[in-house]
Formats: sequence, structure tokens, C-alpha cells
Amino acid sequence: MREKVILICDTCLSRNYHFTKKAYAEKKLVLNKFCPHCNCVTQHSETR
Repeated sequence: MREKVILICDTCLSRNYHFTKKAYAEKKLVLNKFCPHCNCVTQHSETR
């Protein structure tokens, strides 16, 4: 089963990326992604 996930920028707290992941994953997802509001690559973490 898949679960909807939103990634939020740790710097400016804007919600930038939406996708799905497997529902049985225990850890929260943390990725380095480009933030168009900060105009640089920042760490994005999962919010539910």
C-alpha cells in the first residue's frame, strides 16, 4: 500500500514536493532537494 507524503523545507518551511512512498517504512524521509523559495538546495523532511 502507498501513502501520500509532503516534503517541507527545513529553512523556510514551504511545502514543495508531493509524492507517494510505501506505507510500511518506519523512518521519516529526509532528502536534499532544491527549494524554489530559498533558491538553493536545502534539507527537506517528511510531514504527514
